[in-house]
Amino acid sequence: MRHPGLDIVAIGGGTGLSTLLRGLKGYVDADGAWSVSNLGAIVTVTDEGGSSGVLRKELGMLPPGDIRNCIVALASEEQLLSRLFSYRFELSSDSTLKGHSLGNLLLAALTDITGGFDNAILAASEVLAIRGAIYPSTLSDVRLRATLTNGRELVGEVAISGSNLGEKASNTQRHARIANLAIEPADAAPVERALQAIAKADLILIGPGSLYTSVLPNLLIKPIAEAMRQARALRVYVCNVMTQPGETDGYSAEEHLAAIIEHAGLVVDVMIMNGRRPTEQILTAYAAENQYPVPFDVNAVRELGVTPFFGDIIAEGNFVRHDPAALAETIFRLYDRYGRTLERMRRNEEG
Repeated sequence: MRHPGLDIVAIGGGTGLSTLLRGLKGYVDADGAWSVSNLGAIVTVTDEGGSSGVLRKELGMLPPGDIRNCIVALASEEQLLSRLFSYRFELSSDSTLKGHSLGNLLLAALTDITGGFDNAILAASEVLAIRGAIYPSTLSDVRLRATLTNGRELVGEVAISGSNLGEKASNTQRHARIANLAIEPADAAPVERALQAIAKADLILIGPGSLYTSVLPNLLIKPIAEAMRQARALRVYVCNVMTQPGETDGYSAEEHLAAIIEHAGLVVDVMIMNGRRPTEQILTAYAAENQYPVPFDVNAVRELGVTPFFGDIIAEGNFVRHDPAALAETIFRLYDRYGRTLERMRRNEEG
């Protein structure tokens, strides 16, 4: 049975969000049983590492890296133009271009030409004819501040994640667990179009991605968290498959979820978890980098007021990653199971 297309909003950052968008874009205005009428992405702007960090410091602009990845992921055809946006200069160590991606530089130029970062995103999105809309969570110059369980404070995304771009996980700097995460300024204003997208969404997806540096920064913008709590949509958190050194060492799925609830309130109805164990060979390789599968206790998840949902959502190669196609299919199966009930409840309320 064909259902009306869904309005979907995805919230996050890093490679996790772009992976999710890559899987969903094939359903935009599709003719099959599952279809998306509107696809939006709300993206964190707290990155301080690599090319984004340099441009942020030198040009006073918001970090473009996560935005660029989402633009490329949603491009109608990921061929020459999207490869151009992803192209990274590999030059001598003393070159000012070394490490910069061309897409980041183009977004920097467009910010200057169009008079604003939000206008630059719209212009770049038009060039690549993306199948969706991208919103930075805020246009304010925000930084992260983490308070650890031992009382120490860390300022900035790089310090909190414990690593610099390109470092191996085994070299990641260890610190105590994060007790609280905040943004400065605390009253950073959201992008209004992002709030509008949340209000009209049928399905809101949080993650996957780094818990403290990709997912939570968006939810720390108070009006976004409030909009999430009031949303009519089915709200789904896609939990990470592996722990992340420097951020979530030893975290279970329910501890990921508890951190979200502690910082933003109950903004999740269902949590997707990986239902297939990776091969022993790749788990051994990950263990050498101090990364392990995220364990779970379904009863503990339910006690937090959230329904657990399992799917075979990973792809294995040299890394364990969420598989874009499998993740998208799992999301639509989940919506068929829980979202349709929510739709009927809404119709009854309106009737």
